Amino acid sequence: MSAAADMMDVAPEDRLRADLYNFLGLALARPADQILLDQMSELSGDDSDLGQAVAGLARVARASKLKAVEREFNALFIGLGRGELLPYASYYLTGFLNEKPLARLRSDMAAHQITRAENVFEPEDSMASLMEIMGGLIVGRFGQPASLEAQRMFFNNHIAPWATHFYSDLEAAKTSVLYGSVGAVGREFMVIEKEAFRMTAV
Repeated sequence: MSAAADMMDVAPEDRLRADLYNFLGLALARPADQILLDQMSELSGDDSDLGQAVAGLARVARASKLKAVEREFNALFIGLGRGELLPYASYYLTGFLNEKPLARLRSDMAAHQITRAENVFEPEDSMASLMEIMGGLIVGRFGQPASLEAQRMFFNNHIAPWATHFYSDLEAAKTSVLYGSVGAVGREFMVIEKEAFRMTAV
């Protein structure tokens, strides 16, 4: 069965989860272009905490200008020497880059037959990369859609230990405006995912 056929078997709620993971990965990978900014502007949310965060992001996106968003992204993640935040699991969990969390991730990526894109040079344990991997596991971008247990293991090993802390830092960062709202969405989503995995654990 092809990967495309496998993806057709993914439940609608899981496809929505994957879409949100992929959105967060895209938002954190590079400064938003006009297409992504327009997509953010058109988002709508319900009365849940996550829905309110999504609605807040849409409001900020509608008021954001492309050049300001690029400056904000650079100040947060690139900066002169380094940005305000270092969005890597190794740094959040050990205080240093390229440490054991990255080695463990690379081992798990190999087990799932996931390879780093040739044009990407940053460590694989960036939050952008982890969000993209998680989205891909859910829908079967790397082969068969991952079982709930495999998703839980990847999430608990590589995302849960630091994601809420990172997204809270992003929300509160001095230079955050649009990305503060991205942080709010990420934080609420991570809370939901962590609780859902806890409730479905055998």
